[in-house]
Amino acid sequence: MSDSQEQLLALRRSIDNIDAALVHMLAERFKITQQVGELKATTGLPASDPDRERVQIERLRALAVESHLDPAFAEKFLGFIVAEVIHHHERIASGSAAD
Repeated sequence: MSDSQEQLLALRRSIDNIDAALVHMLAERFKITQQVGELKATTGLPASDPDRERVQIERLRALAVESHLDPAFAEKFLGFIVAEVIHHHERIASGSAAD
């Protein structure tokens, strides 16, 4: 195996490790947002909080810039996650909380 092939394999192993960490982090995030959804449902709060979402987008865009990541990509990524969380919260509020 050539040096470039070994380097490619090592880089891909690193990517695989990062992907695994992302999945685990998302799972933890959704466990917490599930609790938020349950709390919102029991207290009559709406599934969506546009003010918080706006603040989170601004915060994530700033973090992306600091990390040399495209802030538009970071916003799209957060937007996808937030949309899924809101969907879960709506399901919890309607009484059909199955994942």
